[in-house]
Amino acid sequence: MIDKAKSRLKTWLVLVVVFALGGITGVGIGGVYRSTTTASFRNSHRRDREATFEKMRTDLSLTEEQAKEMRKVLDETGNEFRALRSELRPRYEELRIKTRGRMRSLLGAEQQKKFDTLMAEIDAKRQKDEGYSR
Repeated sequence: MIDKAKSRLKTWLVLVVVFALGGITGVGIGGVYRSTTTASFRNSHRRDREATFEKMRTDLSLTEEQAKEMRKVLDETGNEFRALRSELRPRYEELRIKTRGRMRSLLGAEQQKKFDTLMAEIDAKRQKDEGYSR
């Protein structure tokens, strides 16, 4: 009877370990996938925008003059979006700093050091990503 219980316990342990390893593997693969897609997103965004414009140009049978004016409208609108983002950035930053302060206050001294390092890494990544979109 004891051997049967041990055998059952071993079976459950193996199943739990396999499940946990599968989850860890999935998370790892997801991280790799996200990092490679983020890098390719920068280039694909420009290509997608151009492909969308070319589809619109073809589907609407735009003349050269119309295409030129459409592109001008899109460029101006892009500039307006960037200007709006610049206007809103200070409010966003204020909220981000306030939120981080609240989270940091919940941590112990050692955790705060790790938190600061983590936030610096996140900020560096965000700056790098924003540099592409400007």
